[in-house]
Amino acid sequence: MLQLLGYGFFQNALIAGVLASVACGIIGTYVIIRRMVAISGGISHAAFGGIGLGYYLGIDPLLGALAFTVGAALTMGELEQRAKQHMDTLIGAVWATGMALGILFIYLTPGFAPDLFGYLFGNILLVPAGDLLLMLFLVLVIGLTVGLLFNEFLAVSFDEEYAKVINLPVEHLVLLLLVLIALTVVMLIQVVGIILVIALLTLPAAISRECSSQVGTMMLYAILLGVVFTTLGIFLSAFLDIPSGATIILVSAAAYGAVLVKKELIRRNC
Repeated sequence: MLQLLGYGFFQNALIAGVLASVACGIIGTYVIIRRMVAISGGISHAAFGGIGLGYYLGIDPLLGALAFTVGAALTMGELEQRAKQHMDTLIGAVWATGMALGILFIYLTPGFAPDLFGYLFGNILLVPAGDLLLMLFLVLVIGLTVGLLFNEFLAVSFDEEYAKVINLPVEHLVLLLLVLIALTVVMLIQVVGIILVIALLTLPAAISRECSSQVGTMMLYAILLGVVFTTLGIFLSAFLDIPSGATIILVSAAAYGAVLVKKELIRRNC
């Protein structure tokens, strides 16, 4: 098994897993705290429209996904705040529209769309070195933004009314947080695919919430858990010759289930 470490594609997969885990740990914590799981799901599925557009225009599908996810995030945020639309309605509309546009663009594209299955369900073992640079850039953007606005995001996440009282630009901060979720989603497409993004974005953070109530500590735990889950999933998928994205999610889900079972046993014994 250790012989796999000598292969470039396997090294790229491990690096991609670490980069994705950093983004998931940081942004996933805010997603859990603000209960934005459904919003994140809508953004992630809207990415399929960008994938289809990328195929149709002959550009990198990930660039199309980046444009679509950011656009979907800003659209939902603006419509909720300006047009006073219910977020659950917006999520359903964006979710379905993104998937429908992706199907339409792929249908209109001449020939066969290569790697489509990988974009839907992920294949971290095929991440090229060029995509690692994009992932690194996105991690730096996410990390620097959260580092500069940590206290502001904290205030908005726990009490928007208090944030308004102390004159924080709440609407802009919420929109920026949605954009950061969109950037994280794009990173995860290569790792676990559009369909499974929401699980990897939330499960490590959900587990870390059971271990700490401090946001900074939650982020650190979520990052470390993400690294463990992705690394273990990559090795298991290579050893068992099964899909990498699904394996990573199943490992994460098993860990989350174990935490819940342990919590319930402790509650009963108290």
